[in-house]
Amino acid sequence: MAASPMSSLRAGSASRLPPCLRRVRALERAGYIKGYRALLDEKLLGYEVTIFAMVHLTSQAEADLKAFEDFVRAQPLVRECWMLSGEIDFVLKCVAPDLKTFQAFVAELTAAPHVRNVKTSLTLRNSKGAAMVPMEMKAR
Repeated sequence: MAASPMSSLRAGSASRLPPCLRRVRALERAGYIKGYRALLDEKLLGYEVTIFAMVHLTSQAEADLKAFEDFVRAQPLVRECWMLSGEIDFVLKCVAPDLKTFQAFVAELTAAPHVRNVKTSLTLRNSKGAAMVPMEMKAR
């Protein structure tokens, strides 16, 4: 089992838990820690498929981008949404219990405001699931 974040914060010091908790609270107040999440096993929870959807919009006007983002925020199957530069406007990370459910979502996504087209890729496996930033690298 991997070391807990609390134990890694204490690594290399003779700190007891209260000073460590004070450090965590200071990091929270400074904005370095935005929140906490549990890593759940999606397959055990019944989400058998993970799919990435690449979305190209008809317009990049701010009101149209906002309308699409509002649509995506209301979709429980969409777990992440990233706006990109280049040919694709958004990439969505989606989970679904089965392909039939995801296909129904794609039909809804294709009909969403300002969507020109949607391309999807079914994942085969996750080869790396690291935290958002590499804490093992030294800050510059």
